[in-house]
Amino acid sequence: MPAAYKIHEHKFDMLVVGAGGAGLRATFGLAQKGLKTACITKVFPTRSHTVAAQGGVAAALGNMGEDDWRYHFYDTIKGSDWLGDQDAIEYMCREAIPAIIELEHQGVPFSRTEDGRIYQRPFGGMTTRYGEGPAAQRTCAAADRTGHAILHTLYQQSLAHDAQFFIEYFALDLIMGADGSCQGVLAMDLAEGTLHLFRAQGTVLATGGYGRAYFSATSAHTCTGDGGGMALRAGIGMQDMEFVQFHPTGIYGAGCLITEGVRGEGGILRNADGERFMERYAPSAKDLASRDVVSRAMTMEIREGRGVGEHKDHMLLDLTHLGPEVIHEKLPGIAESARIFANVDVEKQPIPVIPTVHYNMGGIPTNYHGEVVTLRDGDPDAVVPGLYAIGEAACVSVHGANRLGSNSLLDLVVFGRAVANRCAETITPSSSLPDLPGDACDAALARLDSLRNANGGTPTAVIRDKMQRAMQADAAVFRTQETLEAGVAKIREIHASFADVKVSDRSLVWNSDLVETFELKNLLDQALATIVCAENRKESRGAHARDDYPDRDDANWHKHSLVWVDDSGNTRIDYRPVHMYTLSKDVDVVPPKKRVY
Repeated sequence: MPAAYKIHEHKFDMLVVGAGGAGLRATFGLAQKGLKTACITKVFPTRSHTVAAQGGVAAALGNMGEDDWRYHFYDTIKGSDWLGDQDAIEYMCREAIPAIIELEHQGVPFSRTEDGRIYQRPFGGMTTRYGEGPAAQRTCAAADRTGHAILHTLYQQSLAHDAQFFIEYFALDLIMGADGSCQGVLAMDLAEGTLHLFRAQGTVLATGGYGRAYFSATSAHTCTGDGGGMALRAGIGMQDMEFVQFHPTGIYGAGCLITEGVRGEGGILRNADGERFMERYAPSAKDLASRDVVSRAMTMEIREGRGVGEHKDHMLLDLTHLGPEVIHEKLPGIAESARIFANVDVEKQPIPVIPTVHYNMGGIPTNYHGEVVTLRDGDPDAVVPGLYAIGEAACVSVHGANRLGSNSLLDLVVFGRAVANRCAETITPSSSLPDLPGDACDAALARLDSLRNANGGTPTAVIRDKMQRAMQADAAVFRTQETLEAGVAKIREIHASFADVKVSDRSLVWNSDLVETFELKNLLDQALATIVCAENRKESRGAHARDDYPDRDDANWHKHSLVWVDDSGNTRIDYRPVHMYTLSKDVDVVPPKKRVY
């Protein structure tokens, strides 16, 4: 049966799947190092979700006041609620400074101070003097369109360095060797409906998060966790999937993001009484506490009857006191979004906002070189040869249980750059690739064939809607054993219902029905991984907040969760230790303590 499909084969030194900030930084870096590099992407590169990133990218440049990368290191560990790996966090915060200067030299049009340096704004959880000093102005910004500026620059640099792009190609599955190494990817050219086997010495997954497993998310509709789905099918466990970040300020009813930079510039959250309620929950940081703290505070205000609107189910973000100059110069995109999606003039009216799914802390486990790791023969850091993961698809665990705002764009550029540096050291250009067995692609082709011809009774959209609503109801900001158990049962049932999926278009050319079905399978596996891990973790830590276990439990739960999901929806959970060591003597390990803002 699989022989009916003709496969075109391509050979490269390195293959990058995904063309967002992480994928493009890796693509450009690898090509710059002299490795023959291909990037395959299901959307045009500048349409990748990084284009929507607003507020900025963190780096302790100290352009607008006192700062030090060690302060950034401390804040990131505290933000992670001590689940972040301290060696990786040291690497990210130290390398942030050269990585951002490089971006500037590559052409990112950052906003400027009066004396011409990169403009930096305050963001939640970013402090000076190890939490004792005032808020740090650490987040480098290009107005409120920083992701847009970075993405376009990196795409231009990738083209300038002769990287080859395969645009509107959908990655179906990883092709693994008998020894457990990654040999490449099978992908489909969406425009022509042809199949392509990309062979390479190394494959980098930079496919972004799986925010669309939820009903209300700031993620683009393309954020379907395709890399995570492929990794699970290749037998790689996913790490820390229970930690899903809700951004405090998605536009009510639309889910569209209002950047934390608004609060960094002085915006204030208010309840139905007009009260600045964050003063009660985070007396010193107020509206710039970390995202999990602000999201929970808003949810508690709504639960206690102080919500705004007909259903008392959202809050208000007030910018009216900032004045037109600040809004026009620093937040033009936000004023436009509020006008389009909320019909609000921010100079005169507050924006209706609600906590909305924004970021996946969990993902494919990696070390700080971006190499994928797995639990093998008792070794929790065993490298999977030939496979790398970066960006939101990965879990280097620099974010632990809760990511600080503006550390995600940093994660993309630092670890995209790290993969390029690592591969330049370990890969010889133009080396011959091992022969693949004749049946290497059979499992992937059989899956393609069965989904293309799926003739069940339930359309893809119906299953997706059920999954999204169940996740929104039972794996949200607050969790209890009861809601999680109900959620696990529901998601297991919805996962099983995929066997009855109906694909009505049998063609291969621009078959959006088929592509959405592949995406749904990737989402379902990760939705199940998320809710199973959330039910399993009996504590509150970072974004994982349980009413029935309100405290962090370091004695029993200071460890990373690993979860495997097989095709039938069976799950298995294991653990990896948190790295409580640093890379150098320049900074000390930060021992766990109570997390207050």
